[in-house]
Amino acid sequence: MSKAKIFNASAVAAALLGGTLVGQAAAPLWLRDVKISPKGDLIAFTYKGDIFTVPVTGGEARRITVRDSYESTPLWSPDGSQIAFASDRNGSTDIYIVDARGGQPRRLTGNSAAEIPEAFSPDGKEVYYSAAIQAPAASAMFPSSRMTQLYAVDIASGRTRQVLGTPAQMLSFSPDGATMLYQDVKGFEDEWRKHHTSSVTRDIWKYEPATGRHTNLTNRAGEDRNPVLDATQGAVYLLSERNGGTFNVYTFPLDAPDKAEQITFFDTHPVRFLSRAADGTMAFTYDGEIYTMRNGGKPAKVDITILSDDEERPQRANVRPAGSVASPDGKMIAFVSRGDVFVTSAEYPTTVQVTRTPQTEGHLSWGSDNRTLYYMSERSGHKNIYKATITRKDDPDFPNAVEFTETAIFPEKSGKGAAVEYSHPAISPDGKQMAYVKDRNQLWIRDLTTGADRQITRGETDPGRGDRMSFEWSPDSRWLTMEIIPEMRDPYADIALVNAATGEITNLTRTGYSESSPHFVLDGNAIIYFTEKYGLRAQASWGSQDDIMIVFLNREARDRFNLSKEDYALLKEAEKKSKADKPDAGKAKSNKKKDDSKKAGKDDGKDDGKADAADKKKKEITVELDGIEDRVMRLTPFSSSLSDAFITADGEDLYFLSSFDKGYDLWKMPLRDGDPSLASKLGAAPSWFTASADGKEVFIAGGGSVKKLGKGDKLTPVKISFTQEIDHAREREAMFDNMAVEVGARFYNTDMHGIDWPAMTAHYRRFLPHITNNYDYAEMLSELLGELNVSHTGGRYHGGNPDGDRTASLGLLYDMTYTGRGLKVQEVLTDGPFDRASSKITPGAVITAVDGDTIGVGTDLGTIFNNIAGKKVLVAFTLPSGEKVAEVVTPCGQGRISDILYRRWVKQRAADVDRWSNGRLGYVHIPSMDDESFRPMYADLLGKYNNREGVVIDIRWNGGGRMHEDIEQLFSGHKYLTQVIRGREACDMPSRRWNKPSIMLVAEPCYSNAHGTPWVYQHMKLGKVVGMPVPGTMTSVNWVTMQDPSLVYGIPVIGYRTAEGNYLENTQLEPDVKVANAPETIVTGEDTQLRTAVEILLRDIDAQPAN
Repeated sequence: MSKAKIFNASAVAAALLGGTLVGQAAAPLWLRDVKISPKGDLIAFTYKGDIFTVPVTGGEARRITVRDSYESTPLWSPDGSQIAFASDRNGSTDIYIVDARGGQPRRLTGNSAAEIPEAFSPDGKEVYYSAAIQAPAASAMFPSSRMTQLYAVDIASGRTRQVLGTPAQMLSFSPDGATMLYQDVKGFEDEWRKHHTSSVTRDIWKYEPATGRHTNLTNRAGEDRNPVLDATQGAVYLLSERNGGTFNVYTFPLDAPDKAEQITFFDTHPVRFLSRAADGTMAFTYDGEIYTMRNGGKPAKVDITILSDDEERPQRANVRPAGSVASPDGKMIAFVSRGDVFVTSAEYPTTVQVTRTPQTEGHLSWGSDNRTLYYMSERSGHKNIYKATITRKDDPDFPNAVEFTETAIFPEKSGKGAAVEYSHPAISPDGKQMAYVKDRNQLWIRDLTTGADRQITRGETDPGRGDRMSFEWSPDSRWLTMEIIPEMRDPYADIALVNAATGEITNLTRTGYSESSPHFVLDGNAIIYFTEKYGLRAQASWGSQDDIMIVFLNREARDRFNLSKEDYALLKEAEKKSKADKPDAGKAKSNKKKDDSKKAGKDDGKDDGKADAADKKKKEITVELDGIEDRVMRLTPFSSSLSDAFITADGEDLYFLSSFDKGYDLWKMPLRDGDPSLASKLGAAPSWFTASADGKEVFIAGGGSVKKLGKGDKLTPVKISFTQEIDHAREREAMFDNMAVEVGARFYNTDMHGIDWPAMTAHYRRFLPHITNNYDYAEMLSELLGELNVSHTGGRYHGGNPDGDRTASLGLLYDMTYTGRGLKVQEVLTDGPFDRASSKITPGAVITAVDGDTIGVGTDLGTIFNNIAGKKVLVAFTLPSGEKVAEVVTPCGQGRISDILYRRWVKQRAADVDRWSNGRLGYVHIPSMDDESFRPMYADLLGKYNNREGVVIDIRWNGGGRMHEDIEQLFSGHKYLTQVIRGREACDMPSRRWNKPSIMLVAEPCYSNAHGTPWVYQHMKLGKVVGMPVPGTMTSVNWVTMQDPSLVYGIPVIGYRTAEGNYLENTQLEPDVKVANAPETIVTGEDTQLRTAVEILLRDIDAQPAN
């Protein structure tokens, strides 16, 4: 381990600047989950992941929870004596209850599904909560974790019952429990999105438990949420976005919801978390602070003081290598971990930290001297290129250096105006030039001796503003190879060759297919790259597989490559003999050793001009562009999912990283007379090769590790034992600033949907000192990004406790109305743990114990089923006949159950269509717009249903992808020929398209390309669209992983515009026939939307004239 000094004035200034934001603020901000007590004397809220209460008049807040876990969603019991809340202290979000004055909380629920408290029952005996545990067995609801059920847990006994099989959030009861208001969930969209008016926005519903009736009170375009019922006045209070404004408090009579009246008039930012006490006092948040408001009064801010010594301190964590690059001599590996640059020895565990900034560094490139490292840094608020040089000549290498000197390559921003961005440095092998990216999509080259810059591209080779430019130097430093996007072909790339001296760009491929990942090989005389030409699975869609191609830059290289093994051996022997026969060869070799010895002892930094000229003449690459299209060959005999490829320095073997099953594995193929073979089973994340300048030292990097490829294809881990200090507060600031810049630069529409983005981000930045966990941070990002009124955005936190509880499944559906002891089986799932010929279990059986733990009326099922997936357990059950049985089974995880439930749902829908159409129609469901979904659909369509008269295409609950072109092509068939054999009709043509009628079924949970696909289907008049309107969400997104890799956020970077000039984003698709599924009937198995589609398609088929 080594700690080196870094001399960099701008880094110190940036640290001091950042320090002004992190100090303790006078008043707390970012107060969430506000709930006023029933008596109106106290307000519960969350701050920094804990629950507090404060008098309604303000003052010092009282801390109720003190754990390191994340607590949220506090609810008051009707008498105000207890608070229920959600906590992740056991890994997942469970329900707890605690005395309102504080104390030891008691756990009420233990399923690993997210359990969110919604309300106390009016009598205070139960806590209602939402969770996706099990829909009723008869339900036709799509099996998605987004579609939660409503449960109630008895506080005294722990007994849980299912209240509703459909989602119901933010409950509000009448005192007698006869009426319950709730907000619904319809599909995909970030919870904190604002200003959208589409079918997926939330509505307020009234539920009457006595009759089971659901009534939509706010059936309109726009958000209505967080209902509060005043039963004595017959009034409903809610948060609503209307009249083009932000969220405010509205009210309407329960019996006249169309007479809504606005009672708060905040602007710009939303009102959140509405609650109301018995005396009519309302509490809510606005702009991160708490307000109260009495009937007829005006909102008043509650002044709150929180006394705490919970200063967030930096933590140390093990480094996790990313972006690893081998040094030219192959003795060191530079990498990035959590935004800082490190260098480790390839042979020893010695590691040094090169940079220490909260901001991101990356895009590493070595100087040719092994003592200089270039990288991009955002430490000054924008991307710039820096170099770090070993300061002391006595320090042998980076890992053992004690001082570095950092220098900004380009001037830092000064004065007004946006700073120019510089990134992706790539130093030429001779160390004299640096290729780099300016302004995100322009390729430039700098002469490192003179400082002169020359522009190669002006953005024409890449219209995007993201981080996707890819280029590489040739060994002779005269050429670059890069990916380019041909005009009007984004996102499909070609491979180009760039003359570094003249800037001339030659497109080497021009195939119409997408090519990527170019690398110089064979001493620079050829380029290998990936192509989807042979592995394009379904035309124009996601799911393509790649092959490795090679293009020879000159005929000699091609001819040499094509020699047989025998002829190549003879050629090498002849070259060896010719070299030995040269005059003074031995003397020259001896002199070279002496020169090398001198250079090893002392490096004066001067170049030997004659030696350099000789070396240049020896290694200069000949490029013959004439006929180059005929010097392209396919190397791999099969297509696959590829991550990277490498040809050895001697040109004998091709190595590539390919994924066929779980993760990427190392494959090897002798290039002259061999077939590919598995060299090493890695099961790795997407990885890449990085090698020394001579190609003799080769490493595989990715997934947080680096391995050296040695003789016999042995992989040896590069041992890295080092920790870095992470200042989470400053890192969150840096990530926020990076997000603000990236969204502003990459958002698909330059008008930012009318939002003053710099002003909005500056406003939200003030919340950062009040956020100390990633849950709140992601939610804050969602609130900010939600201001843009766009799909495909918001913050996401994918962290939590990896050692937390995980609830397993026996593969059984239970009777959710059963009130006795144990669990009553309603259905044994096909392919589940109990689905085996030897099992006696049947519907009606009652599970009484698992591994001897008896299941009583109030048993917490989490204690029974948590953490037993993959382990053999003894399950005792009683059959309907009274026979008692015990069987050993192996429970499975929820992922497998989700897949089983999806396949079950599709089979049920297909059976319904078959029954309702009397076998005339087929049914296909497309869960995602990708190849994995396309192939089963295609197989059923032209296989199982080939002779049906029509087909229902169901895309409900499709989250998108890119398949609108496939669907258009597949369902646009019109018969033009019939294949006939000796008078017998054998096949209609086109034979690989659907030539018969179809109908498309859509709903609110159709997202992204599942909006674009029905738009194309309807626009091209392929058939009718039936169901509910589809939200306008047709953009393409970059999901950006932040410096803390547990956090991501979305940037919609591509919009889709019609010929009329309208973007599909925020343009809702109206179906030809509008029909909804009712909450009351879908849980009984009635899919009204599907039945309607069948009826319409049959009617249209019957109305067609006979042939």
